[in-house]
Amino acid sequence: MNARNSYGDIFAGHSRTRKPATPQVAAEKDLVVEDAATGFCGAVVGFERTYDGDFVRLEDAGRRTRLFAMREAAFLIDGRPVTLVRPAPQAQKPQRSASGSTKVDGLRARTALPSRIWVEGVHDAALVERVWGHDLRVEGVVVEHLEGLDNLADRLVEFEPGPGRKVGVLVDHLVTGSKEERLTQGLGPYVMVTGHPYIDVWEAVRPTAVGIDAWPRIPRGQDWKTGICDALGWGTPQDGWRRVYNAVNSFRDLEAPLIGAVERLVDFVTVD
Repeated sequence: MNARNSYGDIFAGHSRTRKPATPQVAAEKDLVVEDAATGFCGAVVGFERTYDGDFVRLEDAGRRTRLFAMREAAFLIDGRPVTLVRPAPQAQKPQRSASGSTKVDGLRARTALPSRIWVEGVHDAALVERVWGHDLRVEGVVVEHLEGLDNLADRLVEFEPGPGRKVGVLVDHLVTGSKEERLTQGLGPYVMVTGHPYIDVWEAVRPTAVGIDAWPRIPRGQDWKTGICDALGWGTPQDGWRRVYNAVNSFRDLEAPLIGAVERLVDFVTVD
């Protein structure tokens, strides 16, 4: 006769006599448990592996630590026996750069490409470096400032763009009918111009990042940065710039038009 039948395994004994399985609990850091044998109660602070197996280190309220063997049912949680096991290793998520791209650890900047990205002023260059600096070093792209868009034509004659020697130009206040639009037309296939609609690159920083509801409107004819600092009580334009620069930590602190404009330039100068 088969010992296994509709009544189960007759050699296993009655279910009331079988020892219940002890639940396994991952010994995550700071988990508080009690050693069943000694009554020592503490939080998990580490592990040690020895010839006699795995041990967990517990730290009590008095900052005293002790090692305990991670044996079956050796610990109590809320008075119930548990078996501590090492936590499963967690897959490390790739780190992101300030621009949102995958960060390259141990980066050594590539030799600079012949191609360049030009921006209008030092503040534009500083914010581009703040957010895209890691990406630019990975690609070997140098950012230079023009000290004003009026210098663009002369700089292009001097640079001589061509195959493998492209120029991407980031322009403030690039809107239909503007002076900036007129100065950046018909520059040839090896020059790409992108821009944002804001009067100054400061305005391309999200107001919430600098702790304001909105950027003030400054009357035409007044120096924009001076007007902004006066309206917000920021002191001098130098003081205001420090506020703006320190408020930017990643692409999330910038408005979408500036993000898109820079991303297109990086793609343009790095793709043959």
